[in-house]
Amino acid sequence: MSAKEILLPAAMMGLIGGYAWSQLPPASLQSPQERQQVESSVYYSGCNEVRALGKAPIHAGQPGYREEMDGDGDGIACEPHRGR
Repeated sequence: MSAKEILLPAAMMGLIGGYAWSQLPPASLQSPQERQQVESSVYYSGCNEVRALGKAPIHAGQPGYREEMDGDGDGIACEPHRGR
């Protein structure tokens, strides 16, 4: 299989995924009920799991976000460790 046969489908999937992600309304435009529904649609046991899956950071309003994982309360959970 050539690189062209691999890269073209990968690029297309990236574009489609990026477009789909861009169509999600920001948390500030979601109703509290919509936001809770989206956030609770995915459950992570903690930030170690989120980071291991490559999903960090998680912003308020995104699937898997929980206030318990947002140590400084800025709406961003599982931020990168400082100084590493």
